[in-house]
Amino acid sequence: MTQSSAAFTSRSPDETARLATKLGAGLQPGDCVLLEGQIGAGKSHFARALILSRLAEPEDVPSPTFTLVQTYDLPDCELWHADLYRLPDPDQIIELGLLDAFQSAICLIEWPERLGNLTPDTALSLRFDDPHHNDTREITLTWTDPSWNDRLQEALS
Repeated sequence: MTQSSAAFTSRSPDETARLATKLGAGLQPGDCVLLEGQIGAGKSHFARALILSRLAEPEDVPSPTFTLVQTYDLPDCELWHADLYRLPDPDQIIELGLLDAFQSAICLIEWPERLGNLTPDTALSLRFDDPHHNDTREITLTWTDPSWNDRLQEALS
């Protein structure tokens, strides 16, 4: 499969949240979004905004840094938010139920490099960089599955 990419420059946390909301509107069960970047790059902020935009009723959206996974019931499916930073053993990915969630839920995965060869081929990757050490974020999106093409064009417009 051919890899495609797009770039987005966010000049504020609000712009990052708007991108998350627009992308979130097009997500469906079986979609996996990989959130890459250093600590403080904006991965959790993006995930929180996306989750809140999809919930029928607002609720607290804590970071799953210590629990590894938080799940949310959306009107049409579950949404799983995983932070694999503290994952002690990649075999726990299976124990957590993530492989099943990749098939039936919307999955947001922080620190996806911990997935290794369990990374879904159809995943969308977002890399967050903070080159200016301020509120500006350079967000690079990469994907190989053509099902992302139209949805990303909509989200990035």
